[in-house]
Amino acid sequence: MSQNKQRGFTMIELLVVLVILGLLAGLVGPQFFGKVDSSKVRTAETQIRMLKMALQTYRLDVGSYPAKLADLRTAPAGSKGFWDGPYLDEALPLDPWNKDYQYRLDSAAEQGFYLYSLGADGQEGGEDLNADIGYVPAQN
Repeated sequence: MSQNKQRGFTMIELLVVLVILGLLAGLVGPQFFGKVDSSKVRTAETQIRMLKMALQTYRLDVGSYPAKLADLRTAPAGSKGFWDGPYLDEALPLDPWNKDYQYRLDSAAEQGFYLYSLGADGQEGGEDLNADIGYVPAQN
């Protein structure tokens, strides 16, 4: 006589596994998403350093910083034939929050220019993830 035993999991066993998985996701999830935000800040810092190097190379060739960041990709009028670009291999990047980098010339700036991202909130100033990143003008 053969015995037919059905094998499988009971509903209680499945519920226990689902509860354990839910608890693990609740513990690990917030830590994981916190790393995503801090990695965006590091990405902005790296892109700003890359743009700074391109600006400095442009200045060495032309004799002054460009009026706008787009001049790193295409020769501006009156570049005196010294423009040896493009100074960026690809299109001008957006910051990690998909906004344009802020750039303006200012002889009072330590670098001769201000170049920064407005951070996660997209507004001047802020703290933590909302803080401006890069060569930022002094806040009054």
